[in-house]
Amino acid sequence: MRYNPFVDIETLKRKLTALTPSAEESLEEWPLQAAVVLLLREVGGDVEALLIKRVEDARDPWSGHIALPGGRREPEDRTLWETAVREAREEVGIDLERDGDVLGRLSALSPSNPLLPPIRVTPLVVLVRPDVEVTVGPEVERAFWISLRALKRQGRSDRVEKLVNGEWRVWPAYPSPYGPIWGMTERILTQLLTLWE
Repeated sequence: MRYNPFVDIETLKRKLTALTPSAEESLEEWPLQAAVVLLLREVGGDVEALLIKRVEDARDPWSGHIALPGGRREPEDRTLWETAVREAREEVGIDLERDGDVLGRLSALSPSNPLLPPIRVTPLVVLVRPDVEVTVGPEVERAFWISLRALKRQGRSDRVEKLVNGEWRVWPAYPSPYGPIWGMTERILTQLLTLWE
């Protein structure tokens, strides 16, 4: 009997290519732009994603959250890929240009919480070697790999409740050893996992 891996990376790449615009996105449409990197590695018959837990910082609206490496586009970044390269180097010590194979991008999204900045976030999906070295930067408390097979099996079995403008709101979340994965990170992971259904 042939062993079936959780996902075929080439199939994933074809599906992502169908979603990816052929030309560089228009950066003028949104004054605030960001790029995050969904770093994947193949381990046996599974695929793992690299997540970070952000340090607690009162100036950061995403303080302490489980997130993907990434951040705001700076004026010197000509493209969102340059943003992703810079942020991955700063936050997890990975050189995407040397160690990454770009698989494509997922649909851009914005926060659903009205208290967060109106920013457009583009998730880029990048495959790295299983043995790539991760070194956390000063904005990151920890980095960890999580099985996408496990996330898909457990589903969004956790939740986050927050008081927003005097009203309790609830967000679905994936469980992780370091806290719930919710908000835009949950939405990005859900987009990716949907491609494998």
